[in-house]
Amino acid sequence: MESDFHYSTQKMLPEDGDLMKGILNPSFGVATIQMSNQLSYMDRQEEALLASEEATELYRQLAADQPAAFNSDFARSLNNLSNCLSYLGCQEEALLAIEEAIELHGQLAADQPAAFNPDLAGYLNNLSTCLSNLGHQKEALLAIEEATELYQQLAADQPAAFNPYLAMSLSNLSNCLSKLGHQEEALLAIEEAIELRRQLAADQPAAFNPDLANSLSSLSNCLSKLGHQEEALLAIEEAIELHRKLAADQPAAFNSYLARSLNNLSNHLSNLGHQEEALLAIEEAIKLCRQLAADRPAAFNSDLARSLNNLSNRLSNLGHQEEALLAIEEAIKLYRQLAAD
Repeated sequence: MESDFHYSTQKMLPEDGDLMKGILNPSFGVATIQMSNQLSYMDRQEEALLASEEATELYRQLAADQPAAFNSDFARSLNNLSNCLSYLGCQEEALLAIEEAIELHGQLAADQPAAFNPDLAGYLNNLSTCLSNLGHQKEALLAIEEATELYQQLAADQPAAFNPYLAMSLSNLSNCLSKLGHQEEALLAIEEAIELRRQLAADQPAAFNPDLANSLSSLSNCLSKLGHQEEALLAIEEAIELHRKLAADQPAAFNSYLARSLNNLSNHLSNLGHQEEALLAIEEAIKLCRQLAADRPAAFNSDLARSLNNLSNRLSNLGHQEEALLAIEEAIKLYRQLAAD
């Protein structure tokens, strides 16, 4: 998407001490974080990181002089920095940033829970994601359980404000449980998330249908792992119906989600023995993945490789061994590149 919004990659904070004193103010910090978020939304991730780093350094200095006034803003900037680093694959640095944010904000929440628990729950959610990305699944589960407990308390008092966040947290809880092999608990969590998201989407479909579709896709995977293949197929078909409508209106935003749902559909159809339909689904997924990877290979080559691997399985199941070999060779080539990077 084109925009008139421009951002210089040069240092925004002056080196001169007197000039620095003039620019150290909360308004500048807020503007810099907003700039970072806007750049991230525009997929200018490296520039977003620069802006976030500058905001964090500014608030670090402000909080050093006036911790009572600025520790909350400092924690918020660290959370934003963690998100930027995580998106760029710097998972260790992202973890350090979010851990520092939680240490600061945890102290604030202990003194004023009503004021600071909402942000703390969000930071714990992000901590869980960082830990999961680094393979620390047990620690990730502990963090998301704490976040979910906080959101449950908040949603009990203010459901309209916090049910969307509770649903998000339950969905992430389900993912963590599933990765640790706790499939029954994962199913219960995603079912609760879907119940909330159906209510939200009924009132505001444009805002909440994307989340509902993603949760339905997760539900299908949970059901499949538990051997409930027919129910899994129904869930992924509903997810795809939603993703198709979303992608028709906003292909740049939702084609990747549609491709992943089609990938899951192919797997579920194959599990039920519907090999021809499974092949059609994965071929459609690969067509979308190729388009996405052509524009953003760093972001979508892994999805393309995964889809090619599934394509190879589908072709092999149908006896097309030569085509299956070509597909898996292309997948391996992509995986080698990803592993090298």
